[in-house]
Amino acid sequence: MNNSEYNKAENAVDNTENSLKNAADNTKWKVEELADRAKDYINEKRANDEEARHEDWLDRAKNNVSDAWDNVKDKANEAWEKTKDAAEDVKAEWNKKTN
Repeated sequence: MNNSEYNKAENAVDNTENSLKNAADNTKWKVEELADRAKDYINEKRANDEEARHEDWLDRAKNNVSDAWDNVKDKANEAWEKTKDAAEDVKAEWNKKTN
């Protein structure tokens, strides 16, 4: 098997690793931002002379985290498919060389 097939597989793994790292960094940023968002929510309710309710805040946080999770899930699925495809390509090349 030639090096280009190994390089393709390695590049696919590297690209998917980078995608997952970026998605994880974005999620971490969103989680760290939640405290500031909670303060903003409380101040918004106070400014409108409304009661800040724990359940309302959790609904907002849940929606925010849900969006982040969808992004991570999409990147993880993409990584799985690209890595699986690259591994199958390498396996097929190996089988051609050894048979």
